[in-house]
Order: sequence, then C-alpha cells, then structure tokens
Amino acid sequence: MRVGILGAGGIARIMAGTIARMEEADNYAIASRDLGKARKFAEEWDIPKAYGSYEEMLQDDQVDLVYIAVPHSHHYEWTMAALNAGRNVLCEKAFAANTAQAEEMIKLAREKKLLLAEAIWTRYMPSRKIIDDLIKKGSIGEVMTVASNLGYRIDMNERMVKPELAGGCLLDLTVYTLNFSSMILGDGIRRIEASMVPTDTGVDGQDTVMLEYEDGKMASMFTTMYALTDRRGLIAGREGFITVQNINNPEKITVYAPSREKYEIKDEITVPEQITGYEYEVLACKRAMEEGKIECEEMPHSETIEIMKQMDEIRRQYGIVFPFEK
Repeated sequence: MRVGILGAGGIARIMAGTIARMEEADNYAIASRDLGKARKFAEEWDIPKAYGSYEEMLQDDQVDLVYIAVPHSHHYEWTMAALNAGRNVLCEKAFAANTAQAEEMIKLAREKKLLLAEAIWTRYMPSRKIIDDLIKKGSIGEVMTVASNLGYRIDMNERMVKPELAGGCLLDLTVYTLNFSSMILGDGIRRIEASMVPTDTGVDGQDTVMLEYEDGKMASMFTTMYALTDRRGLIAGREGFITVQNINNPEKITVYAPSREKYEIKDEITVPEQITGYEYEVLACKRAMEEGKIECEEMPHSETIEIMKQMDEIRRQYGIVFPFEK
C-alpha cells in the first residue's frame, strides 16, 4: 500500500518513520506547501515523490492512501479534496473542527465509495482489546466509573493556541480522554458538564469534563496543555479496578483486586512491543481497503460522529466559536 502524506510537520514525521519500518506499507509521497521542505522530508525518509503543493499529490494515481497531517482547522478542506480526487483517506484526530464538517466528509466518502478513517491511534492498539477482554471476563466486576487525565507542556506550539487553527485542549488532548471513556462505558450519555480555563488567545488551555450516563455510571477527566501529567486511566468496578499507564499510548495495564485491608495486584499486563503505535491504524486501513470497506471497524464513522457531537457540546458550554465558523 502506497501512502501519501499531506503535511510535513511533526506528526507527519512520526508517521513516515513508522511506515519506513513496516512491510505492509510504503512511504510513496510527501506534500508540503514548501517544495524545499517536501524534498528535505523525502530525502530524510527515502520517499520517492516530493510535491510542493497538496493538490499535486492528490492527482497522483499511484497514491493508495492519503494521510492528512495538517492542523485541525484544515482537516475538512483537505479530506474533501482528497476524496474528490478519488483517494482513500486516513485523517488525523480530531477528525474535524465540528460535527457538521465530519458529517459532510463521511457523506462524500460514502458517495465516492472510498475509505475514510480517523487516526485516533488508541482505538486501533492491542491495548484496547486487552482492556475489553479484562472487563468482559469480569476481572473487576461491573464497571461503575472511569477517570483519566492527559497533559503535556505544549502551549508554546502555534497550532495549540491559535483560534484560527482550531487550537485548544479539546480537539488535541480531551479527545483522547473522551475516547478512553467511550471505549469502556459506551455512548449512552445523559449529561455533560464541562469547565475550562482559557489561554490569552481565548482557546481552552485546561479542561475538566464530567460525563453522566443513562445507567448511572460516570466518567471524569482533565487535560492541560501547560504541564506533563501522569496520563493515567482508572477503571473502577465493584470487585476491583484497573489502571492504565498512559492512556495516550498504553504501556502497562494493572488489575487490582480488593483484599481485607488494601487492594492487591491481581494481574499485570505489559502491552506488546510496537514501532510507534501508528502502525495499527495504517494496518486497519489496509485491511478495510482490501475488503472494500469505507470505514474501519476499530473506529467506525458512527463513533467518530458521536465523539464530535460530544466535543461540540463541550465547546458550546465553553462559549468558544472558531473564527471560520462565524
């Protein structure tokens, strides 16, 4: 499978480095608005084709899958352009800036009968099945509450603080905690309560979100762009709890069972070694394309829309409207 990378920033570099070590996919093309940057990127990762515009790469019929690696504000524009050019697409998270954009993107993919997938890597990782299996077999009894946090010191990054780039914690960090809760508790949400502290530019710099589910279960989460946190996930059940070391790229999953005076470790699982973790979403796209599907079962379109709706409601509570939405 020949992959064309649209955008030559930091996340594109991680993807190129991942694909370079994969047998199932090849780095075929890189597109940047700066031809010199594209050529330098291509030389670094031994990529045959370097394009000085996104449009040029999208016209290359040798590209099997386009990986969209531009800021959130531009996901809609370039996903639509790629689909209209007849290309299958893997678009970085957050999938779009809002639900309306996401729905249009998915509608076009269906009309064109092309694959469109969201690159929310935690949905594709083996750790997801490990956690699912532990819960299904009753390792901690009925799950009642989920808590998670995610924080990095990234407020110096332009894309994080500029409203015109759809900056803020929500689309970049809180999207992971929302997905973590969704993977465990589902989507039967009765109420969302969200609070944030804005940056000087008006986007959310720190978020706290609470989800109340129709069956009485709850999820709580906080995210920040100002500091590194332990990125821990907690899944609490009636008969014990599970901790996940780093919800953004799980490293270790520990099951605790209650004893008379304290909790004791019942099971400890180290997740399988990986290249970077990006390989799983690439492989999922390859499988789906080979099977003639337009979505990946790991992150179907319905789930992408659900998470986008949650983020729209959170942003409504924040009172944040991106400039291009006005």
